[in-house]
Amino acid sequence: MAADIIGISSMATRPLLAELSGAYRQKTGKSAAIEAVGGVDAAKRIRAGEKFDIIVLADDAMKTLEADGFLKGGSRAGLAEASIAVAVRAGTKRPDISSEAAVKTAVLAAKTVGYSTGPSGTHVAKLLEKWGIDPKDTNKVVVPPPGVPVGSLIARGEVELGFQQMSEFLEVRGIEVAGLLPPEIQSVTLFACGVGAQAGNEAGARDLIAFLTSPDANAAKWKHGMEPPRELPSRAG
Repeated sequence: MAADIIGISSMATRPLLAELSGAYRQKTGKSAAIEAVGGVDAAKRIRAGEKFDIIVLADDAMKTLEADGFLKGGSRAGLAEASIAVAVRAGTKRPDISSEAAVKTAVLAAKTVGYSTGPSGTHVAKLLEKWGIDPKDTNKVVVPPPGVPVGSLIARGEVELGFQQMSEFLEVRGIEVAGLLPPEIQSVTLFACGVGAQAGNEAGARDLIAFLTSPDANAAKWKHGMEPPRELPSRAG
């Protein structure tokens, strides 16, 4: 049986949206099927003409999609914020990441470091350059394909020190989270949701967005390593 609401999202919000979609179905009886893929791939599919009722991506990508006519105008709403965390393989020593200097020392000491292709990876790549490390040095830096969690490479021993949004580390077995990047080098990604320009169920998408951005959804956001947004209040109504 087809879902009432069809959507696409980046991998970072997959566990959160799975839980909230279940809660929404319990509350309304309406089902939502939101496919999670790499954010770059999601944007490509949307631009190629695939039809989705709801779209959930990093807000920078959502702004561009809205400007280019791939979102219903004014439907973009803040969903959650995600901070970058650092993780190592389970059973290994957790590095000191209490300051920028400490993180730099840990990165220089690690044989391999990994980060994603998403917003967190863009930020980490800039940090590496600042610290004199070439992000394109494949002997030192590992960047998995879009949609592949950095945590999975850490668990397999392919990456010694990994960076990704906290929400993407929490469900990965075989790793230990050392903590969040310190404030002076932290980068918080705002994820937003919106109604696809070619939505077949616009009313359903707007109702789901209203639920996702309501206070009722906050507990799930904290559970999955994210925070309710501090900006871009819901404009989906």
